[in-house]
Amino acid sequence: VMGAKAVTGPSTSLLTQQRSGVSSVMVNPPFYQVTRCGPVPCTCCCHSRWPLLTESTSSRLFYILLHVGASAVCCLLLSRTVVERVWGKAHGIQMPSELCAHLFGHSHCPVLSGSGAVYRVCAGTATFHLLQAVLLVHLESPTSPRAQLHNSFWVLKLLFLLALCAVAFCIPDEHLFPAWHYIGICGGFTFILLQLVLITAFAHSWNKNWQMGAAQDCRWFLAVLLATLGFYSMAGVTAVLLFCHYTHPAGCLLNKMLLSLHLCFCGLLSFLSIAPCIRLKQPRSGLLQASVISCYIMYLTFSALSSRPPESVILQGQNHTLCLPGLSKMEPQTPDTSVAVLSAGIMYTCVLLACVEASYLAEVFGPLWIVKVYSYEFQKPSLCFCCPKIVVPEEGQRGGAAKPADQETSTAPPVQAQHLSYSYSAFHFVLFLASLYVMVTLTSWFSYEGAELEKTFTTGSWATFWVKVASCWACVLLYLGLLLAPLCQSPTQDPQPPPIFKRQCHRIISPDNK
Repeated sequence: VMGAKAVTGPSTSLLTQQRSGVSSVMVNPPFYQVTRCGPVPCTCCCHSRWPLLTESTSSRLFYILLHVGASAVCCLLLSRTVVERVWGKAHGIQMPSELCAHLFGHSHCPVLSGSGAVYRVCAGTATFHLLQAVLLVHLESPTSPRAQLHNSFWVLKLLFLLALCAVAFCIPDEHLFPAWHYIGICGGFTFILLQLVLITAFAHSWNKNWQMGAAQDCRWFLAVLLATLGFYSMAGVTAVLLFCHYTHPAGCLLNKMLLSLHLCFCGLLSFLSIAPCIRLKQPRSGLLQASVISCYIMYLTFSALSSRPPESVILQGQNHTLCLPGLSKMEPQTPDTSVAVLSAGIMYTCVLLACVEASYLAEVFGPLWIVKVYSYEFQKPSLCFCCPKIVVPEEGQRGGAAKPADQETSTAPPVQAQHLSYSYSAFHFVLFLASLYVMVTLTSWFSYEGAELEKTFTTGSWATFWVKVASCWACVLLYLGLLLAPLCQSPTQDPQPPPIFKRQCHRIISPDNK
């Protein structure tokens, strides 16, 4: 959910508007206009094509494009086919020996392709975003000079990013791999947990929103029913397709056991979601959230099965490759690149959505958004899935009484009280984790030696397989914790009332929109 406001032009230095009780500020200092490294060229260009694209939104879009570009470069450097066709070298590309002797004192240079190149490019991008996350921490106003570090100096930041990647290529393998490998694994696992929190929070909030409406109007009940049947249908169809394409009567016992186990998980979660003891503590618990989680479990199962190495057996005197999609069960099964492309596309889409949503929730709920997002309460049901934009302080806080969530203020807040539409620091920190996640995913997690793009997305590896299976089980445990945690509360313990939020949807005039 992003704010939107048309850009009026680069000549305005300070513009304050009052529209529907919401104030917005636009600052374009002359220095950034002179250097042409600031937001003016970007916003003017974007405004000519997309008038509703704001500066904060365009900045986030440019950072995402940088991340996509860096990931594409990593894929090209990891592809053996690209290296052989472009440079004609089967064993990778190396720096000139004279440059190596000048930099390192010996002629042995780091390889400019393969897993080492992916590690170095991701080291530069991760360091770039981590530095910005540290510099932008505790930023509260879009008019602060530090906010220009996020929205301006695009040419300088691009040069700085290239310099970081170049410096990473000057680090020998024995100094880079031992430490950076474990940093990447920890960052990748952290990003997976972040994705699980986002999907469970999304299902929890969606169910809470529509269940409130279902208790008041039969039309909302019909919407809940249709959405629930839709997600369960997708999960069921996915399970049938996985049994058809990833199992075989002559083998694939692990795939059969894993699919059966995950289907049992889906049934268990669905039963617990409507169990009387759970409904007593959580009256709005229902099958809608269980259907969303079941569909996500099936996706993780598909991602895991498409990442495992195939099995080879001899049938009727011929060698058959099993446990991968094939034309039919009577013909030798071969790897299907379309399945690998689909899996990689879905994975990377989830990565980008996690970067956007996590930064928004961090600004709304604060540093502890991972815990507070589950206590979000809708004031009324709505078709738009927006998170709260304005947090109304509780009674007794900050020396004043709480204001009702639906009360409109007649005066505009001062400039110092403006808030960001999303947390700049959290956005860069999540991009830092996303860079590490992409790095270890492309290089097959623990077995990065000899990693190739063709093997990563076609033949797979056991390390990637078990990481994705573990992420599926972690999702089940996280959702079970959400269902069972209220049962552990003492009956005499009065839970604290959730904070009151004011919900704003889609086209909101954000204070930091330029």
